[in-house]
Amino acid sequence: MSFSSLTSACSSLGVKSSSLIVQLGFQTTENNKFPGAFVSSPKRTKIKKFSIACSSTDPLLVKAARGDPVSRPPAWMMRQAGRYMAVYRKLAEKHPSFRERSEITDLIVEISLQPWEAFRPDGVIIFSDILTPLPAFGVPFDIEEVRGPVIQSPIRSEDDLKALHPIDLEMLHFVGESLKILRQEVGGDAAVLGFVGAPWTIATYIVEGGTTRTYTTIKSMCHTAPNLLRTLLSHLTKAISEYIIYQVESGAHCIQIFDSWGGQLPPDMWEQWSKPYITEIVSVVRNKCPKTPLVLYINGNGGLLERMKGTGVDVIGLDWTVDMADARKRLGSDISVQGNVDPAYLFSPLSAVTKEIQRVVKCAGPCGHILNLGHGVLVGTPEEAVAHFFDVSKSLNYDGSSRNHSMEESKLLV
Repeated sequence: MSFSSLTSACSSLGVKSSSLIVQLGFQTTENNKFPGAFVSSPKRTKIKKFSIACSSTDPLLVKAARGDPVSRPPAWMMRQAGRYMAVYRKLAEKHPSFRERSEITDLIVEISLQPWEAFRPDGVIIFSDILTPLPAFGVPFDIEEVRGPVIQSPIRSEDDLKALHPIDLEMLHFVGESLKILRQEVGGDAAVLGFVGAPWTIATYIVEGGTTRTYTTIKSMCHTAPNLLRTLLSHLTKAISEYIIYQVESGAHCIQIFDSWGGQLPPDMWEQWSKPYITEIVSVVRNKCPKTPLVLYINGNGGLLERMKGTGVDVIGLDWTVDMADARKRLGSDISVQGNVDPAYLFSPLSAVTKEIQRVVKCAGPCGHILNLGHGVLVGTPEEAVAHFFDVSKSLNYDGSSRNHSMEESKLLV
């Protein structure tokens, strides 16, 4: 990774005369053997910092996120790297541990670029997990084949809080290194996306001890130990804010905040137990990275749209159960939206996929829309359908023309 090649990358801030502090570091699978549970790699050479003058040209996705004029909606997919791809399944056979695949720089970069090389989306999201930063602030976890994420020592008392400490970003060096490499691999042809889990969603794992279908322990804590829960959420808010800034300084153009389980809360409880902490994150990140777009996605967010807008994010990610036209009316034109094709559409005939994309884009309007699914790509999704999704997205044009499609179809975009 040479200095000269780095200078061609766009700044994540995307403004003239801006600079990006790039920390150069390297990690290889040879230096980071993975014996099952994650262990820190051997001591590495001290990271160097360079200030790089960057171009003011932003990727299409960043422009759309900010509501700037664009010729077509940029497109990417949540979980666009994963088991639906044959090349990923082959790699997973060689590296069966998810922790290995998501915590070794070489593998992170390879997996993140698999959909880029196959489909050329407008966004390349780092292959990682919302739980990845937990050990860096005192919460070790494992991922079991059947149970999924498991936290052996959940936090449910004041004494349990003593295990927490400020986030150690050096423990997450593989994230920063991967983002730097991805930034150079895609150049200015796509946006590099980082992501985090929202405090409430991360807290559900930490309190419940893993995944849950009922959330009874943490919901009960809202009433039985509110101060304890607030202390935990405040600690997570600070750690996640620092983690976002670290990702931006490492090369991420845009950050998506996943409040995956925020939709499990009644709206008034989300207002109390999730929204204030997301709002604080947005405020902190805005102060440090004012030009970096922030996206907020909640699964099952139909009853929360207006409240989500109140957090101050730039983009609201819509799940597939929300009508795009209705969402636009409720949110207004002063905020961007992302979504929201039903992932199951990709199992339909390609002609049906085309029509649904055109419908969603028409309802979203010609400004401030990032085309995406309403949830992650489903296991078993045909790669041909994913390729078609991106082909159609690139054929669209907000002036009403649509390359490689009939005039009748293109009129849907007018």
